[in-house]
Amino acid sequence: MALIPILVDLFLNPVIQLIAVLSAFGIGLFQGVILGRAILVRFPRLQNHVKTVSITMFVLFLINAILSVPRFASPEKVSLSNLSANSPGEIASGLFLIFGMNTGFLTVLAISVTVMSFVVLKFTNLTGIAKGFIFFFSALLLILTAVSRFTDLTPSTFEVLLYFLYQLGITIGILVGSIRKIKPKKLDLK
Repeated sequence: MALIPILVDLFLNPVIQLIAVLSAFGIGLFQGVILGRAILVRFPRLQNHVKTVSITMFVLFLINAILSVPRFASPEKVSLSNLSANSPGEIASGLFLIFGMNTGFLTVLAISVTVMSFVVLKFTNLTGIAKGFIFFFSALLLILTAVSRFTDLTPSTFEVLLYFLYQLGITIGILVGSIRKIKPKKLDLK
């Protein structure tokens, strides 16, 4: 069953599908460009090595995109009734299960990249609409991921495709947003 069952019939229309695909990729691309530029503005010394930094961030976010899609497509279901807190080991095991960190190094790497992007978002000087835009879509994906982990709903193939295009858009946007140096503002002393 799809994550958003109400929209299943709507997504059968090819025009709506095209709009959804372009929107998912465009939102991710725009979000990536905003993050890439914000990182360079917040950490100006990175501009001395802008190509290395942008390619490194591209590779990290590409790995995150590739590793996140399978976790989104078939999430490990968490039943809160089966969790017990009798010992500190069981508590840690339950937390690892809830956050999806019990499946190996690559999953932990993908989660680390996601957490890193939230930390960078906190330390950058984003304000107003840009920060709201990034926060809204990040929170929306967090809610959809939580719904897929804690309920019997799983994403449809089309929803997985939209998620992949969103992640790919962020990855390309990070590269586009951070590949060029930001020119310092000129003072007009007239």
